[in-house]
Amino acid sequence: MKRVLLVKIPAWILTVAFLAIAAGVFIFALLAPRSVDLSFLSLPTSPSDEEFEYGPRTELGNAQFFRDAKNQLVAAKTTFIEADLSSMMLRLHKDGAILREVKILAKGKEGSWWETPAGLYRIETKIKNHFSGFGQVYQPWSMVFQGNFFIHGWPYYPGGAPVASSYSGGCIRLSTADAEEIYHLTPQGTPVLVYEKDWSADSFTYRENTPRVAARTYLVADLGNNFTFLDKNKTDALPIASITKLVTALITTEYLNLDRTITVTDRMIVPTSKPRLQIGKSYPIYDYLFPLLLESSNEAATALGIHMGSARIVALMNKKAASVGMRQTSFADPAGISDGNRASAEDLFMLTKYLYNNRSFILRMTSGRLGASAYDNPRFSNLGNFNLFSKDARFVGGKVGKTPGAGETFAGIFNLRVRNYEDEEASESVTTRPVAVIILGANDQMKDDIDSVLAWIEARYGKPTTPAQ
Repeated sequence: MKRVLLVKIPAWILTVAFLAIAAGVFIFALLAPRSVDLSFLSLPTSPSDEEFEYGPRTELGNAQFFRDAKNQLVAAKTTFIEADLSSMMLRLHKDGAILREVKILAKGKEGSWWETPAGLYRIETKIKNHFSGFGQVYQPWSMVFQGNFFIHGWPYYPGGAPVASSYSGGCIRLSTADAEEIYHLTPQGTPVLVYEKDWSADSFTYRENTPRVAARTYLVADLGNNFTFLDKNKTDALPIASITKLVTALITTEYLNLDRTITVTDRMIVPTSKPRLQIGKSYPIYDYLFPLLLESSNEAATALGIHMGSARIVALMNKKAASVGMRQTSFADPAGISDGNRASAEDLFMLTKYLYNNRSFILRMTSGRLGASAYDNPRFSNLGNFNLFSKDARFVGGKVGKTPGAGETFAGIFNLRVRNYEDEEASESVTTRPVAVIILGANDQMKDDIDSVLAWIEARYGKPTTPAQ
């Protein structure tokens, strides 16, 4: 006969055990790293129906687009971080509801190397106490997303003293207590939705007229309200020549340590307008940006491409183009030599908008007005500026290009003084507006064309100013 051992267990022990197991399951589900499926997120500028593009997204500077993206994430009960840089609030969402909401104490300074653009990212790495080699400070409870961008607590020096409230080296800074809580609640791989109101349409209006410009395609439009002054074949993709180097500079600043050096090899010595590199010499990566953007150096572009890997830099350039809404764009090399570097005027408008709102230091480099920087002055001396309008006080920045296949090309931004027509009576107030000028497939009269366009806008819509000679 089999005997069964029966043991009586008090009810309170069973209750405690059940609650402990349930709590363990809940904590594991909350904290365990897991992959996140965002295939449901049907945003209109995603590269394909099957894949959603992570990275900076110009569209997420638009309030309605941001709300739509957020609502889709909430409806799918996705765990994600919402960083609203306009209201300076960070929210952790879980199962369709806000789990935790904290105040953002500081963000990347506008126009700095660390400015955080709108976009959809992922938590790539978590570091309990990251040491910033540049700032020489510790950043407690750091969560890394998109390369050089961080969410972290209040930084402090090696001796333990906290940084001053005016210190602006961080990206998205929380109080240390809040950062620790968010850190423990956020698994690696969690999506991060960053929003800042950059370019939602305002109430500014124009009275329209359309002159003629001698180029295959062009687009002249206000960056603030998207008003189009002039356009022709704006969706046709054409070779863009050295305008390509603007995206080469973007990838360089976002993926490389600018303090590192590149030693010049014979492969980097290529035909260029003004040779500067010397075989065997080493220059900081930061220094290469100046001949790249000011003198349109093919040597600098080639050196950066070889250092990063030719295939990798081109892939990252194409990924960047897709992430900022450049739908007709493709890149083939970092210098813009190949006619395979193509974009539409509409695409390049999106690029200038992204640079203006998120990477304005690159524009200041192209205009020769960078000013004070976190880095030393470049070692290259007597740099020229080939960007045509560097002496024009209205020129914010941009890039020229020229190849046999592309003709002459230009993508730039000007601050123009125009009248603001608020009502039917046309009561006037003069203001300054950022206007993008994109010209592709032009002839050797391109500068005259651009001068004519600027003069027409200021004569038609505002008060002309005399450009510097």
